[in-house]
This record gives sequence, structure tokens and C-alpha cells, in this order.
Amino acid sequence: MFNLFRRKTKIEVLNKKYQRLLNEAYKLSTINRKASDQKTAEANLILTKIELLKADQRG
Repeated sequence: MFNLFRRKTKIEVLNKKYQRLLNEAYKLSTINRKASDQKTAEANLILTKIELLKADQRG
């Protein structure tokens, strides 16, 4: 119940966006391969940002 008003961290927001882009890429893979590859590339950029943020948190 207390998590209802908790703000999401940058990593949580980026992770949700990453998952959404991968899901879109999967759906597009049977229809339009070029668009699917573009979504996958965007997802990979977000994954890189997530890894950098995690590395900064570790110290």
C-alpha cells in the first residue's frame, strides 16, 4: 500500500520503456522487419543507459 505513492527511479522508468520497445519490436518482426530492427536498436540504447546508471550507483 505504501508503494502506491512512491516515485519510480530512473532505472525503473527506463526498464519499463525498454520492455515496451522490445515487445513492439517482437510484434513488428512478422510485419515490417525494418521497423522491428529500429525498435530493437532504440531498446539497446536504453539498455546502455540503464547499465550506465547502475554502474554510477555502484560507485
